[in-house]
Amino acid sequence: MKKLLVVMAVVLLPLQLLAQFRLSGQVTDAAKNQALAGATVVLAGQGAGTVSGADGSFEFQNLPAGSYTLQVSYLGYSPIERRVELTADTNVRIALQQATLRTGEVVISATRANEKTGTTFTNVSREELQERNFGQDLPYLLEQTPSVVVNSDAGAGVGYTGIRIRGSDITRINVTVNGIPINDAESHGTFFVNMPDLGSSVQDIQVQRGVGTSTNGAGAFGASLNIRTLGVNRDAYAEAMNGYGSFNTWRHSVSFGSGLIHDKFTFDGRLSKISSDGYVDRAFSDLKSYYFAAGYHGKAGMLKFVTFSGKEQTYQAWNGVPEDKLETDRTYNSLTYDNETDNYQQDHYQLHYSKDLASRLNLGGAFFYTRGRGYYEQFKDDQKLSKYGIAPVALGDTTIGRSDIIRQKWLDNHFYGATYALNYTDGAGRLEATLGGAWNRYDGDHFGEVIWARYAGTSNIRHRYYENNAIKTDFNIFGKATYQLTDRLGVFGDVQFRAIDYKIDGVDDNNIDVTQQADFQFVNPKVGSTYAVTDNQTVYASYAVGNREPARSDFTDTHLNNQSSGATRPKAETLHNLEAGYRLRGNGLSLLGQSLGYTLDANYFYMDYDNQLVLTGQLNDVGAPLRTNIKDSYRTGIELAGMVKLNDLMEWSSNVTLSRNKIQNYTETVYVYDESYSVENVIRNNYNETDISFSPAVVSAHQLEVQPIKGFRTALLYKTVSKQYLDNTASDNRMLQGYQVLDLRLRYTLKPAFMRELELALLVSNLLNQKYEANGYTFSEQYTGDPTRYDYNYYYPQATRNFFLSLGMKF
Repeated sequence: MKKLLVVMAVVLLPLQLLAQFRLSGQVTDAAKNQALAGATVVLAGQGAGTVSGADGSFEFQNLPAGSYTLQVSYLGYSPIERRVELTADTNVRIALQQATLRTGEVVISATRANEKTGTTFTNVSREELQERNFGQDLPYLLEQTPSVVVNSDAGAGVGYTGIRIRGSDITRINVTVNGIPINDAESHGTFFVNMPDLGSSVQDIQVQRGVGTSTNGAGAFGASLNIRTLGVNRDAYAEAMNGYGSFNTWRHSVSFGSGLIHDKFTFDGRLSKISSDGYVDRAFSDLKSYYFAAGYHGKAGMLKFVTFSGKEQTYQAWNGVPEDKLETDRTYNSLTYDNETDNYQQDHYQLHYSKDLASRLNLGGAFFYTRGRGYYEQFKDDQKLSKYGIAPVALGDTTIGRSDIIRQKWLDNHFYGATYALNYTDGAGRLEATLGGAWNRYDGDHFGEVIWARYAGTSNIRHRYYENNAIKTDFNIFGKATYQLTDRLGVFGDVQFRAIDYKIDGVDDNNIDVTQQADFQFVNPKVGSTYAVTDNQTVYASYAVGNREPARSDFTDTHLNNQSSGATRPKAETLHNLEAGYRLRGNGLSLLGQSLGYTLDANYFYMDYDNQLVLTGQLNDVGAPLRTNIKDSYRTGIELAGMVKLNDLMEWSSNVTLSRNKIQNYTETVYVYDESYSVENVIRNNYNETDISFSPAVVSAHQLEVQPIKGFRTALLYKTVSKQYLDNTASDNRMLQGYQVLDLRLRYTLKPAFMRELELALLVSNLLNQKYEANGYTFSEQYTGDPTRYDYNYYYPQATRNFFLSLGMKF
């Protein structure tokens, strides 16, 4: 028998050695049990290496049986070697410990959600951003994330763009870059046109939906975008990206990095220029930007300076297309003056510092300064000279009181402050606690100048016809902690105190005194819990309260309305947010001889608003939407997201949001005008329950990417958005039709000897050539003696089939 066994072993051993096996695994943070994307994984002595994917996974295929040494490294973590005896398909888990090299993410991590916070979030990796980045504004790089709807004034994603998450627009979405607030202190908006091509310098983005965790800046009332710019690259690099597409769209970008010099110093930079004629007539964009970062990374401390800037000129397309022109002239632009342009530059300066105070305690802080200035120019015909403070012009016996003019409306502002975070972790990894906060101050001038008039009287060029100043101080402090009650059950608590002081002094462009002052103090508590059902399945729940102050226009527009309608001052809003969900993360299964990874997220949300400020559907004289307080309203729904990945052969991801977005006891106001266009009467229509404007009931995104041959990837991206209403009356007469859009993306990557990587990429947007509108506005009127209601609907058509071709080179 022994001889028989020896003979069988001798015969079978070569077959065993010839067998081909798969070695796969996942790289995680040992303390936080979170996936580490972008970790370097090398098979020592085999000349084979890879990097971990977005879920920390890696894989080597077709390996003969034998002994292997895995070498795994990740910036900021101690490298590790793991010996593996490969006799069958094997899956390993590599947990890395944080190293002494400081990477300066204390403030960022303090405001981010994780698997222990019980909140709803999506992480978008640098790899995913690079795949989607064809020079469009940042909202378009996030279009495939759950509950997101994007739009573009010019129709093609370059220039002024918008994003809504769960129906909430950008004024209700908190945006930070490296923990620094980005939202405009007055309007609450974030204008991504002022940060062109920022996506090329972003390490990753976390999208938190709902109230989320405590963060700096404007309160999150629908979602948060937590953006982190480039981390530390150990190796030097240089990259160039050039592209051309429909509507004469050009993109040029060069970037570089020094790598880690003397294990301490790093330098990274980028220059970009993007231009486009736009889909809509004359809606051109000319965008320039830069990014630069210099860092010192010591064993116990880090000092890093980050600056980025954007300068934009765009031709205005904010008037939209009247409904009666959609079928015959979709690219119509009512503005024809050749310099009807928006011109703005915004410079950001950040200085970050972090230091280990003890083995379990670290401190991070940052000083920041944001400088913004610019104007938009308009031609206005037949204007009253008195409105501009210009005396009537006497020509013989004729007195001229009206004139064509060209005016510029200016913003000139300074925004500065500091953020900090003190983090503590106990030795057992059960407790993580943070004390953080920020102080910032905004000082902004608003003024207008007449630079030309057909009849100028005694006025001079750049005659200033209005001026006001706004000062806003914002302070917040928060404390939060996560604690593992057991190995599987964890709890989370977070409370923030925020105080705002806001003052406006001066007159507006209608020569009305808008001087006013307001103070707000908010307490925003949050609690949550997570339970690990198994090693790869988690359930969670959280409850949070968010409060936020009205925006500038809510004060100034209501102040104007006070003159005629007795409107009351806007109130602060309150949101009660419940989230509950399930997460599944898996890999290691086999299908058709390929390793299968998969994820599933299911989330229920209920957002109950008190005094929510909702869009009325009307616009003021510069195209900004008007809002009003609604006592009772809510959003509720489910979000489902899943992904299946079959090695590098195929990846399918899909998400869908089903929601109800309702206002209770809403009163609509319609004005009745006489022959002189003065308000003669007001009609009020009451609704027991109606839909919140711009809140589709169904939003979905689907992506299928395959790699039929090595280096060549093709992807189909499908987006659906159900109908939306332009106002809060749920009327089909004032509505955006639902739409479905299919995009095609092709990428072919080579690795020639003379450079690290060469990639040719093609994006064909709206492959099926659909005609659709993603945004719009409305207003309604009636006239004396006429019972007919007249609805004036305006839309922002999005581009029909278009393409963009790019060539990327990495050295």
